[in-house]
Amino acid sequence: MPNIKVTVQQVISETPTVLSLRLAREDGLPLGPYRAGAHIDVTGPTGVLRQYSLCGPPTEAATFTIAVKREPESRGGSAALHEVRVGDIIEVGAPRNILTVAPDADRHLLVAAGIGVTPLLSMAYEMHSCGADFELLYFTRSPAETAFRDLLDNRAEFRERVRLHIGVSRDEQRALIEAAVATLSTSSAVYTCGPAGFMAGVEATATPAVGERRVHVEHFEATDVDTSGASGFTVELDTGESFEIPADRSILSVLEDNGIEVFKSCEEGICGSCVSNVLEGEPEHRDNCLSAADKAAGNQIALCVSRAKSSKLVIELI
Repeated sequence: MPNIKVTVQQVISETPTVLSLRLAREDGLPLGPYRAGAHIDVTGPTGVLRQYSLCGPPTEAATFTIAVKREPESRGGSAALHEVRVGDIIEVGAPRNILTVAPDADRHLLVAAGIGVTPLLSMAYEMHSCGADFELLYFTRSPAETAFRDLLDNRAEFRERVRLHIGVSRDEQRALIEAAVATLSTSSAVYTCGPAGFMAGVEATATPAVGERRVHVEHFEATDVDTSGASGFTVELDTGESFEIPADRSILSVLEDNGIEVFKSCEEGICGSCVSNVLEGEPEHRDNCLSAADKAAGNQIALCVSRAKSSKLVIELI
């Protein structure tokens, strides 16, 4: 789907470093609805493309809402979006999901730190609307750094379900998460987003209680991957075309060099835009977008970073 031009309808300063932007299509057509937990590509005034989670109600068809944290080392993405004003035009892509609400869970635990609350907000909206049993733990450093404080305090969707913890130590965080996890069963689901170390702690705490496949994580940044010992392999498309993938090249780059059009965005294994189906062979996952369950199933692969354990993969581009 090509990018859509949208108008900035509203700009709210959530914290000194976080703005929320409400966006509407320039042509007046609806943008939604979308699946809770989705994110979009956003191309700002400088032409830099970044991914941002949708944090409004998924059933709200008229607009998208995103939250943008200004990063101190910004290369022009978040800093430029902090300069937009009401009426400005930017471009967005279609929503896509790494996180989704587990339909069969008996209880849902959402665990966020800082700006990681954004994808979990849309999931909380959906859980409330369908009457699901959920709890949102939200950890922030200080009152000034607590985004969406008014929303969480005053909206019915959140008021009775949110446990806001401001300025607590790491030991206190761990104890609070452990207490929340203790209320879950093996049929429950845990969702987390925030700094990498924080999410690793949530995963370590929750996995013994609910199982690896019941812990759902969304990463905002790539992690270092050990590429030593990589070897070449063959990729065959379901159309019959075959390509050799050298040890020092990605599947994505080889396909593009041969004129194969592949949808892509971050090229770091985060956004999930280049994920394709695996029909034969065993992928070697090196991404941060597929869930543990998806990786265990072995029927999908992120073409930008992942490789093959088998000598050949047969894939179907999505």
